[in-house]
Amino acid sequence: MPPCCPPRRISWLVFLALSWGAHAQESTVVLGEVTVSSVETGSLPTRSILTSVDVMGAERVKDKNVMNSWELIGQMPGVQLTEFRLGAESGKPSFRAFNGEGYINGIKLLIDGVPSNINSGNMRYLDMVFPLDMEYVEVVRGTNDPRYGLHNIGGNINVATRQGGNYADGRLTYGSFDTRELQVALGRESGGFAQNYFFAKQDADGYREHSSSEKYSFGGKWFYTSEDGRLKTGVMARLYEHEAEEAGYLTEAELRADRFQSPEKNAHDQDYRNMKQLSGHLDYRISPTLNYSSKLYYNRISDDRHVTYNGASSNSARQRRIWEEEQRGWMNTLTWQPGAQLTIDGGFNYEHQGNRYRRYRYAQAVPTDFSTPASVSNDDSYELDNFGAYIQAIIKPAEHWKIVPAFRVDRFWGDTRLHTNGATASLQDYGWIEQPKLSVVYSPSPALSIYGNWGRTFQILTGSRSPAYLLPGTRTYKPSINTGVELGTKLRLTDSSEARIAIWQQDATDEVANLPSADATQALGETRRKGVDLQFTTRLSDKLKLWASHSIQEARVTGGTAASGTSLAGKEVFSTPRYISNLGLEYQANAQLRLNLQGRAQGKYYIDDQNAKGKYGGYVLFDAGLSYALSRSLGLDLQLKNMFDRKYEYVWYDTIWSTPQAMYSPGAGRAFYASLNFHM
Repeated sequence: MPPCCPPRRISWLVFLALSWGAHAQESTVVLGEVTVSSVETGSLPTRSILTSVDVMGAERVKDKNVMNSWELIGQMPGVQLTEFRLGAESGKPSFRAFNGEGYINGIKLLIDGVPSNINSGNMRYLDMVFPLDMEYVEVVRGTNDPRYGLHNIGGNINVATRQGGNYADGRLTYGSFDTRELQVALGRESGGFAQNYFFAKQDADGYREHSSSEKYSFGGKWFYTSEDGRLKTGVMARLYEHEAEEAGYLTEAELRADRFQSPEKNAHDQDYRNMKQLSGHLDYRISPTLNYSSKLYYNRISDDRHVTYNGASSNSARQRRIWEEEQRGWMNTLTWQPGAQLTIDGGFNYEHQGNRYRRYRYAQAVPTDFSTPASVSNDDSYELDNFGAYIQAIIKPAEHWKIVPAFRVDRFWGDTRLHTNGATASLQDYGWIEQPKLSVVYSPSPALSIYGNWGRTFQILTGSRSPAYLLPGTRTYKPSINTGVELGTKLRLTDSSEARIAIWQQDATDEVANLPSADATQALGETRRKGVDLQFTTRLSDKLKLWASHSIQEARVTGGTAASGTSLAGKEVFSTPRYISNLGLEYQANAQLRLNLQGRAQGKYYIDDQNAKGKYGGYVLFDAGLSYALSRSLGLDLQLKNMFDRKYEYVWYDTIWSTPQAMYSPGAGRAFYASLNFHM
C-alpha cells in the first residue's frame, strides 16, 4: 500500500475528534480557562496544528499538590505517567503508545517554547516549573507538527509560564509525609516593561523509608514591549536544585512484607541535581503581513546519582552516574500572511550539545558509601549538533476548507571521545532526514469539523558511545522513520456539551530501544502503534461541570528480533498499557466554596519484550479537593490524594539477577494536604 493511502491500513480505526473551546477550523480542546497575559506574537499559534491538540489552563494546575510537575500533565487525555519515584529520577509523561521507560523517548518537551529534553530525550527540566507559575500546558499529539525535529516522534508538550500582569500570589502547603512547600509568584508591568519572578521551596520526608527530598526553584522574566506593539523582547532565567534520597526497587517478597520499606542495600543511594536555563526572546512585526520570532537559549544540567540495583553479578549492581550536559540553541520563525486565504510559515533551528557522562561500578560486597570506585565503565565526552528547517502553508481555498501542506528536514553530526581508552568516533551519518506532512479540515458548520492528517517524524540514537557513534565494531543504523495518520471530527453537541473522538496509527521503521545510561540497545525493527481517543465535557448546570476521556492504544513489533535472536513479531512493546482514562467533576457550591473530584486509570502492561513475564502496573486512583475563599485575598485548599488508599506500583523487568525477576516501585498511599493561598 503506498504511503499516500494509510487510512485503508487501519480499517478498525474510524476517527472522530470532538473539540471544545476552539474555533470551527481548529482541532484544539481547551481544558478549563486559559488567560494569556502576555502580548500575542506574530508566530502561528499551536491551535493552527490540525491534530489532537489539548490545552490545560492554570485553573486546573495551580491548586494541585504534587511532588513533581509531570504529575499535573496526567490530567490530560491519553497521557501515560511512568512513575519511577526514585529521588530526583521521579518519572515523566508520554502518549501515543510511547512509554516513559527511557528506552524510546518519543515526546518533545518545551518550556516557554524552549527545547527542554536532555540528550537522551528524558524530561528532567520539567521539574523546574511549579504549578503556581504555570499559565497553561499544550499537548500536541501526532506526526504532522513541522516546527520541531529531535525527540518530536509522537508529539510535543509545551509548558507556558506566566508573563506580564500585576499580581502577588503565594501558596503555603503542609501535608502527609511531613511535606512542606512554599510557592511565591510576583508580576509587575508598567510602561511597556514587564517583570515576573517565581520562587518555590519544597521539603518532604517521603512516603517510603530513605526517601527524603529537598528542592528549590527560582525564576525571573524581564520583557519590554514597544509602545506600538511591534516589538517584544526579553530574557528568561531559571535555577533549580534538588537533593534526594533513593529508596530503591523492591522484589515481590519485599513488597508483600512492607511496601514502604527501603532495602539495606540502598541505604546510601541518593541524587544531587542542578539545572539552569537562560533564554532570550525576540518578536518583531516587520510589516502588517510579516512577523519574525527568534529564541536563543542555554540549558545546563549536572546530575550526580548513587544508585543500587539488584543483581548477582560482581560489578553491575552498585553504580555512581554523573551527567553533565549543556545545550546552546537558536530558533527562528518567519510568518507571512498576505491575505485571509493564505499564510506561509517557516523557520530553522540550530542546537549544539556538549555533554559528558561518567559511570562507576562497584562490586556487590563494597560498602554502600561508594568510597572507592571498583571500576570506571564510562567516562565519555560527546557532542551532538542539529540543524533543522521547515516550511508550511495554511491555505483556505473556500469558506469551509483549510489545507496545510508542510515539509521539514533535519541533519545531525557530532563526535565522541572515550576517556577510558582514548577512542574517538563520529556520529552515525543519517544524511538529511526528510519529513513531509499534510493536514486537511472541512468545517461545514461552526459546530462541526472533519479533519485528517498524515506526516512523518523520526528517531535517531543518542548517548555517548555505540551505537550512536561509530566506534569500532558498531553496526550502522538508519534513522527510524515514523509515518502517522489521523482522521477525525470535532463537534459541539449542545451549547454546553462538546466532545472529540480521535483514531490514529503510527508505523515505524528500524525502531531502536536505546537506554544510554545503561549502554543498553535493542533493535526492535518495525513497529505499529494505533489507538482511539475519546473526550467529552459538559456543563450540567451553572454550578456543575463534568469531563472525561478514554484512550485505547496498542504498540506492537511487526518485524524484528530480540537480542537472543528470537522473533519479536506480534509482541507488544513493553511497558505500554492498553488504555488510559480520566474523569473529573467540579461543583461550585457558592461564591466561596468549590469541590472537585478526579479519577485516573491505567491498564496493565507487559514488562518484557517477549511478553512472557506477565502484566503489571494497572491502577484506578481518585483524588478529591475542596477550595474555600476566606476573603478576596485569602483562600484555603484541602486535597485528599488516593482517597481510597489503593495499592499500585511501577514495575520493570530486572535482568541483572542470576534469575531475572520483576522489580517494584510502590506508589504512595492515601495522603492529605492543606494549603493557604494569598493573592494581592
